[in-house]
Amino acid sequence: MVGMFRKILGGGDSNERVLKNLQPLVDEVNALEAEIQPLSDDALRAKTDEFRARYADGESLDDLLPEALAT
Repeated sequence: MVGMFRKILGGGDSNERVLKNLQPLVDEVNALEAEIQPLSDDALRAKTDEFRARYADGESLDDLLPEALAT
């Protein structure tokens, strides 16, 4: 009974809410697949240094996250 009220009032269980919140990030990562896929192993390794440099230049971790996850 309590579960029913949670679903009505809370918009689903907690896992569904988490998945709904993460879906935009998943979509961004998936959109980068075609760009990342042809990179060589060395180019992928170089991305780590690129991410560090971009972060040091002031780019936020939130902005770097989709590309880092795609890599």
